[in-house]
Amino acid sequence: MSDKERIPAIEGGDPVRKEKIDYGRQWINDDDVKEVSKTLLSDFITCGPKVEELEHKLESYTGAKFASVCSNGTAALHLACAAAGVGPGDEVITTPLTFMASANCALYCGATPVFADVDINTYNIDPKSIREKITDKTKAVVAVDYTGQCCDFDEIRKICDEHKLVLIEDAAHSIGSAYNGKVVSGKVGSYADLTCFSFHPVKTITGGEGGAVLTNNEEYARKVKLLRSHGIVRNHGEFIDECDENLEGIWYYEQQMLGFNYRMTDFQAALLCSQMNRLDFFVSRRKEIVARYNEAFKDLDGLIVQQEIPESDTSRHLYVIRLDLKKLKCTRKQFFDAMSAENVQCQVHYVPVYWMPVYHKMRHQKGECPVAEEVYSGIMSIPLYPKLTDSDVEDVIKAVTKLVNYYHV
Repeated sequence: MSDKERIPAIEGGDPVRKEKIDYGRQWINDDDVKEVSKTLLSDFITCGPKVEELEHKLESYTGAKFASVCSNGTAALHLACAAAGVGPGDEVITTPLTFMASANCALYCGATPVFADVDINTYNIDPKSIREKITDKTKAVVAVDYTGQCCDFDEIRKICDEHKLVLIEDAAHSIGSAYNGKVVSGKVGSYADLTCFSFHPVKTITGGEGGAVLTNNEEYARKVKLLRSHGIVRNHGEFIDECDENLEGIWYYEQQMLGFNYRMTDFQAALLCSQMNRLDFFVSRRKEIVARYNEAFKDLDGLIVQQEIPESDTSRHLYVIRLDLKKLKCTRKQFFDAMSAENVQCQVHYVPVYWMPVYHKMRHQKGECPVAEEVYSGIMSIPLYPKLTDSDVEDVIKAVTKLVNYYHV
């Protein structure tokens, strides 16, 4: 290797590749385009048959009894909390190492988010910290499958059952993952009280946007569907108030709850139905890339690899590396910028939620979850998506290795 190849591009060396690759990217093929086009030219582009078809596909894939799709993952979390009866005076425990929606869903319902710390090795919410945060106001736990790895659901399920708490799984990262424990087992979507998916473009499958709430509880499912569409029912047999059908025809409807407009369009559902045909392939390819990264980085001094619990059969949405900054003569920002100069674009997931000004107003402050903050200080997400070629993957490895070696103390 020449000196120009050893020196980081940001310091005048040669970059490892000529074209930039991003940390995440969707994969839309001709079949996807055909299905969307077919739906756009059909009689229904919203509130039609493709939405129901997608819900059945999700039920079949996960083993959940009921699936309700919606406009996005944030809406899914809001619907889950609302259906679970979360409201003013309640507390909802979640992790700070997540996107804001995992905590905001409690605020939308008038409840108070409470932050439990994370495990230093897996970066998932720590069951011990959940126990420490429970009060007589605690109503639910929103457990986030960070990067796609399942949380310790055996222990979290025990805690929720012991304290009569609703278990909501934020599975925005983890469609295609499975958990095989002694208390809980099955594909993600089949075992929490309510499970929420996201179909944003960088997720494992995409509808452009979109989300879903899955449950085995019929009453939760009924409330989710009702809340998703303004709280309105149109079937006369479901009306609460008496309706004179001689005067009121099929146009008549009844609003039973204060709901929302969180519906998914049929053309989004068509794209997702098509994407689900390739979900197993997407999962398999992601696992291949993760295995290659794990092998390449396991002995790289200056880098910490996220650990997985044996119960989680993980489909990774993100591959997070953590810099051991005590062994490197650079900051995380310098390393991040240096990766970009190598034409490998990274991202950071996530700034601790309670660092946000919105949460400062609720008297949250830095230092609340020290492990999460320690993890955050060194993490970044490197490229991971099925369309990466083997050559792309090797370039990412080359860039990470080059910079860790160059900046090593």
